[in-house]
Order: sequence, then structure tokens, then C-alpha cells
Amino acid sequence: MRHATRAREISLTETGIRYQKISPDVRPRTEPQLREEIIQVCHLMWQKGYVAATDGNVSARLGKDRFLCTPSGFSKGLIRAEQLVVVDWEANPVGPAYGAARDLLPSSEMLTHLEAYRLRPDVQAVVHAHPPIAVALSIAGISLARCLLPEVVLAFCMIPTAKYSTPSSAEGAEVIRELITRYDALVLSRHGSLTVGTTAVDAYLKLEKLEATALITKTLVELGKDHPLPPEEVAKLVAWRQDQGLMKPGQTEDLCTECGVCTLPPTKP
Repeated sequence: MRHATRAREISLTETGIRYQKISPDVRPRTEPQLREEIIQVCHLMWQKGYVAATDGNVSARLGKDRFLCTPSGFSKGLIRAEQLVVVDWEANPVGPAYGAARDLLPSSEMLTHLEAYRLRPDVQAVVHAHPPIAVALSIAGISLARCLLPEVVLAFCMIPTAKYSTPSSAEGAEVIRELITRYDALVLSRHGSLTVGTTAVDAYLKLEKLEATALITKTLVELGKDHPLPPEEVAKLVAWRQDQGLMKPGQTEDLCTECGVCTLPPTKP
């Protein structure tokens, strides 16, 4: 045991990185607690300008076959906890047909959320927003996947962009299918973002980091100084992610394609 601990210390010293891995919040939550957390996230999204009018949606796992989600057609700044809708794996409302949510329909993007839950048993919440700078960059063809910021490599490995799909259609689930198995934060081309996490707050914080990355990227492009990190520096960051067990299959290959770091061994399943 002592030898294993020492080897870990040497690994961290060699990379020079003392960035603390955040342990996921896996505490069970009651339905009232989940409702309040989703409402908190909805209000933060609206206050930060990540959604406008009735844009965006938030969901959370409520049980094995049930999910709690925001209803269609509501401002995230005005929505109330009792208006959240419970749905099944087909995005059909379930439960008693009375109360504040009796005539409400689930978010039109819920099929995309459900695809994330199907493919990622670890995901407990999904946030879809319309962060304006990230959307603008996707239209301009400027990717957030480039290795510009060390914090993004540490936290996400990278932030890829999914292909365009017609909003509120089954295509949304199709375009995220491959990427969501490897990444917790995606840009949806011309449409918004999708972030996942162990809680709704966790998924929301990833949205904040995504839009902050978009703002920095936009500024660098305007300055003509969007220089990526040197490959050897990216390799150090990836070594930390590997040490923490955060690298997912396919991520090292993506780094080779997007950032030119092609000397890393393939990630093991």
C-alpha cells in the first residue's frame, strides 16, 4: 500500500500539477429537493443570459424509469417547482393528472436528454442552454475543441461541437450520440449547448465554464492571438487526467486530431 501511494506522489510531482479532482456529489435527493435544485439552475441560466424567452431546458433522474424536466414554453426565470413534469423513457408524462403541471407538456428537447441518460448511467442531470457566444462561434465555424486553456483540458479534455440538427426533433439525440459518451460538455451547432453532471448544479457549472471558454476564444480570435498550448504542455495535463482516471476511450485520439498531441497511448476502456 505504501509503495502504491509513493508512486502516485511521484506521478503528480513529475507533472507538477496539484489541481484537485472534485468528487461527484452522489447523495440521494428526494423529489422536492430535485425540484428546488432544477429551479435554482433555471433561474441562474436566465440571470446569466444563457437563455432568453422560453429557451433551454433542465432535467434530472428521478428514478429508474422516471425523469423530472422543465415543461415546454416556460421562461426559466419565472418557472416554479410545482410546474416541473415527470416523464418516462419515451418522454411521456406520467403520474397524477392534477395540480400545477396537469396540462403541461415536457420540454421538446427531452429526447436528447434521454439519449444522454441511456448512454451514460453516471449522468444524473442534463442542462440545455443557448449561450450566445458559444452559439455565435459555432455559426462562424470556430471550435472550442482547440487546446487553448489548461483548465478546459483538465476539466473536460476538450469541448467538441456536435453537427447541426433541427431543434426539437429526434435528430438531436442522433447528433450527440457519439460525443456524449466521451464528453460532459458539448456545443450544439447553431443551437446551444448540452452539459451533463452528477447533479443539476454540476451540469450548470459546466455550462458556465463552456460559455466562459467561448468568450475567451472569441477575444483571442479578435486579437489574432489564438495560439494553442504546446503539445508537451497538453501531454502534462492529460497525464494528470489519466492519473485521476478521467480519460474516456477515444479522447486521446480526439486530442491527436484537434490539438496535434499524437504521442499519447490510446485510452483503455
